[in-house]
Amino acid sequence: MISLNNISVEYNGHLLLENIGFLISRADRIGLVGKNGAGKSTLLKIIAGIQTPSYGEVAKPKDIKIGYLPQDMIHQNGRTVFEEAAMAFDDLIILEKKLDEIQQELERRKDYESEDYLNLIQQQSDIYAKLEITNASKREGEIEKILFGLGFERKDFQRQTSEFSGGWRMRIELAKILLKRPDVLLLDEPTNHLDIEAIIWFENFLKQFDGSVVLISHDKSFLDNVTNRTIEIVNGKIYDYKTYYSHYLELRKERIEQQEAAAKNQQKYIEKTEELINKYRAKASKAAFAQSLIKKLEKLEKIEIDDWNTETLRFRFSSPAPSGKIAITVENVQKKYGDKLILSHIQFIVTRGEKIAFVGRNGEGKSTMMKIIAGKIPYEGKVQLGHNIISGYFEQDQEEKLNLEKTVYETIDELATGEIRKNIRDILGSFLFSGDDIHKKVKVLSGGERARLALCKLLLQPYNLLLLDEPTNHLDIQSKEILKQAIKNYEGTVIIVSHDRDFLSGLSNRIFEFKDKKIKEHLCSIDEFLNERKIQQLKELDIQSKSDKNLSIASSQKINVSLKNNKENKNLQSQIKKIEEKIENIETEIKNMDELLSNPEQYDKLVNDKNFFEKYNELKYQHEKYLKEWEDLIEKIKF
Repeated sequence: MISLNNISVEYNGHLLLENIGFLISRADRIGLVGKNGAGKSTLLKIIAGIQTPSYGEVAKPKDIKIGYLPQDMIHQNGRTVFEEAAMAFDDLIILEKKLDEIQQELERRKDYESEDYLNLIQQQSDIYAKLEITNASKREGEIEKILFGLGFERKDFQRQTSEFSGGWRMRIELAKILLKRPDVLLLDEPTNHLDIEAIIWFENFLKQFDGSVVLISHDKSFLDNVTNRTIEIVNGKIYDYKTYYSHYLELRKERIEQQEAAAKNQQKYIEKTEELINKYRAKASKAAFAQSLIKKLEKLEKIEIDDWNTETLRFRFSSPAPSGKIAITVENVQKKYGDKLILSHIQFIVTRGEKIAFVGRNGEGKSTMMKIIAGKIPYEGKVQLGHNIISGYFEQDQEEKLNLEKTVYETIDELATGEIRKNIRDILGSFLFSGDDIHKKVKVLSGGERARLALCKLLLQPYNLLLLDEPTNHLDIQSKEILKQAIKNYEGTVIIVSHDRDFLSGLSNRIFEFKDKKIKEHLCSIDEFLNERKIQQLKELDIQSKSDKNLSIASSQKINVSLKNNKENKNLQSQIKKIEEKIENIETEIKNMDELLSNPEQYDKLVNDKNFFEKYNELKYQHEKYLKEWEDLIEKIKF
């Protein structure tokens, strides 16, 4: 589909990419990997046609459709969520507008036999044909399906996009890209703003996606679950592995070991050859032989060992101050923003040394609960920290709250006290700030550098309670592993909000799931929790909120009683009965399919069955459609 031929990118005399070449085929699910600054995002922009390489070319069919999701984007205001998502069909909207104009023109004109009139008729016919081919009539259902999958609720559809956070607006952009059904998806860190349920949904979507995918991600589990090919960028070159990320790591290790062995053997050869040269150089009879050896060494291509990307965070949290056995007590906590209830009657206890994960969909109150514990916002109820608890709080947007005018050194220096002041440079060095970097102002740092600086501030006090809200954002895979190990070794209490499954795996055996303004405790690992939620996610896929789908049969029966004596409603009663029969039949089919999905053996067989999930999703769509028709008919009844 797309061929990259001898691509090179040069910045200020430095070659970022050198003679890169590979082919992207339809079935490819490619993960671009490499250390920060290796050129991954640059390569993605070149494939998308947004950036031009210094040398080389990208060959692709003229009619190919490419969907590109960058890390940062400019969001548009003035539309609702549904209207903005519908902009994915802007070409169809233009056609429909043109069709309306033609119809108005045909109604106005009377010259039925003229050539112009016949041309309008032909244009009208052509547009109808195009709309029919593209299934334009089904696009509302497609929009709803994608928005539901990405975590939006029906009540969100008519809200203005400006009311949503940057993360949710990124989901709207992702929805638009998916709705366009491109031939190639280019995704730069697509899971950064997705919660676990949305990530699982997105993984299933990509598995069934008919085109090719090239993505950059620091989510190891996401890469393993989605990709079938890994392209590593290192020192301006690429290494192409026809496998998923974890297996690539094993093959990469073998490659480095082979390079090291080859380099060692080559060095022995060089040393031996130099000995012979020195031995025979002074002898007239052997001078020619010595010269031939010198020429051989000059032509010898030196074996290079690829950088193992050792630039990762190197730190451990300070030993925590002594504290009581109970770290946190939460009793009957409630939180509202205006009239909107976020948390209701929350209760739990956290004991010293526990490592707890807060999980759930975005907007369910995880970060709000963290702010309540940290004493950052008012609330109703009681939150009591235990004896001698000293808490350190890493906010989700912590890097945005740094003083932009201060330098890296000044940011840490103003907080450091006592003996720790002597080690400021060492601490900054462990977070990859060294040399002139420490004198840079915060405002010129990248998002990743600011996140590291904000994380660094946690080392300056002997906290015995760490509240970490999305601490892995902007960290690469290696750095996340270092942070994870530091948390494992930490002797204090930790509460973590994260959507990174691999990061949470093995880190916590107590999970608080935030849902419907409540907290549900799970005494299990994140892997066990996700195995359960993955099935539930599929069951809930493409279904609107419970209040919409759980309309009671009892209500229907009461309505039928009222209808018996109302002649005007007999037709409505007949229609309602037919729809209820359809809903019942569909629910039976869905129940049977859910039972198959609930069976682990059957699930393993079905997970790659595209037809099964297409039928499953179509049933859910039909179920939702008939429920909406049922509601509309009920509203028309005159009681």
